[in-house]
Amino acid sequence: MPTIGEKLEQVRQRIRNAEREYTRIPGSVQLLAVSKTMPPEAVREAFDAGQTRFGENYLQDAAPRMRALAGAAVEWHFIGPLQSNKTRAVAERFDWVHSIDRLKIARRLSEQRPAGRPPLQVCLQVNISTEATKAGVDPSELADLAPAVAGLPGLCLRGLMCLPAPAAEFDAQRQPFRRLRELQEALCSRGLNLDTLSMGMSADLEAAIAEGATIVRVGTDIFGPRA
Repeated sequence: MPTIGEKLEQVRQRIRNAEREYTRIPGSVQLLAVSKTMPPEAVREAFDAGQTRFGENYLQDAAPRMRALAGAAVEWHFIGPLQSNKTRAVAERFDWVHSIDRLKIARRLSEQRPAGRPPLQVCLQVNISTEATKAGVDPSELADLAPAVAGLPGLCLRGLMCLPAPAAEFDAQRQPFRRLRELQEALCSRGLNLDTLSMGMSADLEAAIAEGATIVRVGTDIFGPRA
């Protein structure tokens, strides 16, 4: 059975291949390892294999992994649903948040970001497939939310994130990612300086890279199925 380090290298190779296939600049796509329900030892193994960016869906799961890598040069990304009572801990402990979909949450993160730390790097989560069960701002509301978040002093708005409905065919996978890229381009045309598209996971990272992903979030193909 492959080790976490070996599986990490397989995913990195997929990213390199997709960059080459879709004429992306080599190294322009970052890998975010999503550790899900894995024990801290698994995250340490990934770190020892050279992975420095980790994504966390739940604050309570992140805490022991953060302790296990305390003092290490790790970039922590919060990518899950964010409730008002969790914003302070996220603002204090994380470097990035990908899942902002309400101005109220963005304001709390801005206000609670500790003085002396760099602004929290953030993405707006877009409900790109307009699914009733999915989090994210409706695409029609993005034009109002984005400049409001960009104006908050404790945050730096970097781009957009999405979690589209699963699709089996490659062309079908590309469609929501293309839509997210077009939404970001529209915001940039209005004067916002956005450089990040957080999209693509284990099953569809090639389609996401084809449409301009700059961060792919991979869990299963690195750590195995969720416990």
